[in-house]
Amino acid sequence: MFRGFVLYLLSFVFFITIQVFILNNIQLSGYINPFMYIMFILLLPFETPKWLLLFVAFCLGITIDIFSDTPGMHASATVFIGFLRPYILKAIAPREGYETSSMPRIKSLGLAWVIKYTLILTVLHHSFLFGIEVFKLSGVFFIIGRTILSSIFTTLLIVGSQYFIYKR
Repeated sequence: MFRGFVLYLLSFVFFITIQVFILNNIQLSGYINPFMYIMFILLLPFETPKWLLLFVAFCLGITIDIFSDTPGMHASATVFIGFLRPYILKAIAPREGYETSSMPRIKSLGLAWVIKYTLILTVLHHSFLFGIEVFKLSGVFFIIGRTILSSIFTTLLIVGSQYFIYKR
């Protein structure tokens, strides 16, 4: 149990470090902003209690907010996907359900399932984040375009990184 906690803590720090020092400095044409840090929420075990999921999502988001000078925007967006994650998992569950010890990884659930799962939660996160960032009706097309492009790029990063991070 202690080993698992330490691994998750190191993952938490890893994703924040990558986001803050590398990915926050990438903006392609003002439309593509990769937010790979949400991978931490996406890859939590299926059995993660809802209260813990929301707490971890808040801690992750508020940490990104502190480093990005975005007061509460990332925290609210990560809590939003943390809240919706159990419902999305239920909606896209395989017929036989999830194995109790399995994790949302390509190796255990397949590439198609991981892409669908990642894309759904990424689009929800980005829609929420960009929506509260712009927060005006006249920017709806900008929000949609930015959400689509950033979601595709973020999904590719998350799915591709699973091949490097979780080789076994």
